[in-house]
Amino acid sequence: MILYPAIDLKDGACVRLYKGEMDQATVFNDNPAAQAKAFEDAGCEWLHLVDLNGAFAGEAVNGAAVEAILAGANVPAQLGGGIRDMVAIEGWLTKGLARVILGTVAVRDPDLVGEAAKAFPGKVAVGIDARDGMVAVEGWAETTDVTATDLAKQFEDAGVAAIIYTDIDRDGAMQGPNVAATAALAKAVSIPVIASGGVSSMEDLQALKDCGAPLDGAISGRALYDGRIEVGAAAALLKA
Repeated sequence: MILYPAIDLKDGACVRLYKGEMDQATVFNDNPAAQAKAFEDAGCEWLHLVDLNGAFAGEAVNGAAVEAILAGANVPAQLGGGIRDMVAIEGWLTKGLARVILGTVAVRDPDLVGEAAKAFPGKVAVGIDARDGMVAVEGWAETTDVTATDLAKQFEDAGVAAIIYTDIDRDGAMQGPNVAATAALAKAVSIPVIASGGVSSMEDLQALKDCGAPLDGAISGRALYDGRIEVGAAAALLKA
């Protein structure tokens, strides 16, 4: 398993939201590129980036911050938030992004996901954000009538590199991840699944590692900023 430190971008700063609420943002660093370098120096192998404003706007808003991170980082990065057409996908991959994460568009235009996955093998992931098991889109502002598992199964043969599964009610709440739901999703599909939302301790990482499903990795944000999880130790635990 891989540890993915999260850098969530809002108004050019590195923040963490509470349960996806944009008006409940805590700023942890006003220099996202420096934060990315700190995570890299601490021993991470990947970075997980989210353009929060972009998720609502449907287009890149924190592009300058992302580009600064890519310019200074020596580890691969994946980005989600507002990436909704082939022009944006190709643009980010050309700029050095290792993987794009398609969320809202995966619900609105699933054919685009397949098209992108074929055009850019290994570089397209699907972000599935769920509230009570139902997929939420448009920056989590709208909950659909599609279940997380049903959406994931749509892409079983599409060639996507990974699914990032986030339990919204756990995100930023420091209450632990939804291990059962994450494991169930990972068992339902053959696509690698990355756990996200609520990872707040080494015990949480161990629980995900021991969940009985072959998870690809885990994303953590607030716990890394608060010092509850140390990047190097967490990465070593997941790799062991």
